[in-house]
This record gives sequence, structure tokens and C-alpha cells, in this order.
Amino acid sequence: MDVVAQRVRTTWSKRSRGGPAAAVRNRVPAAFPLPEGAVVHEVDVDESTGFVPRFRLPDELDGVTLREAGGELTVWLGLAPMSWPRREWRPEPVCLRPGEWLRWQINYRFGSTCECGGAWRYRLETLNVAYGTDFTGTPARTVVERGDLR
Repeated sequence: MDVVAQRVRTTWSKRSRGGPAAAVRNRVPAAFPLPEGAVVHEVDVDESTGFVPRFRLPDELDGVTLREAGGELTVWLGLAPMSWPRREWRPEPVCLRPGEWLRWQINYRFGSTCECGGAWRYRLETLNVAYGTDFTGTPARTVVERGDLR
């Protein structure tokens, strides 16, 4: 399987919902250059670090299912646990042919926890999956699951 997958997770609190901090947050790219030879790449961009990206090379991306059969790659992105908004409808898994790539965006709101002082936390995840290609140009498939986070 000639596949490259990258997830970009941008996380913020109410402090970055508007104003200058939101402008910084909104400049986070949907994809980053891949390290040489990387097959799986994860980028975490968080308000607590001034939206400076942190890079990891995990063995796999949690919640992402990739299946290759019949010359196609099927991609499915699961939901983060304990997140809002509730989604009554989810898109079908996406099929890619060789030479195509996918961008799947989904956003979340997470309830109060001790870690963030009882405030809501928000996250935008962008999953980029390339099947026999890279993330240049326009994706052949795009899924946008961006709900109202109020």
C-alpha cells in the first residue's frame, strides 16, 4: 500500500475564538511538509504553545481506518470520544484511486475538565491521506464535517 497519512490537530479555548489569537489560529495550514520517508505524520498545534506546531511520527493515527482492496483505498475517520456536537449523520467512508488524495475536516468541542480550568476546548482536525501521490494541488475528495461549536 503506497499511502501517506497526516493529521493536523488545532486546539484552542475561548481566548482564541476571536481577535488577534483567532487570526493566528486561522493561519494554521491544513497540511505540513512531510518528513523524508514518513508514512504517518501527526501535527499538534495548540493555543498553549502559541500555535507553534509539534510533530510526531506515530505508527498509526487513532480513529483512522485505511483498507486497500480492488485497486482502491477506503478511508474512514471515526469520531473523538466525549465530544460535541452530536452528529446525527456521518458521511460514508471515502474511496480513493491511485494518484488521488483526500482532505477530511471535522471540528469538536470538549466539555470542561480540570486540565483546562473548567472551560470549553475546541479542536479542528484535518486528515490528509494520499494514495500513491502527495498532498499537492487540489484534493480529489474533500469531506467537511464542521458543525456549530457554540
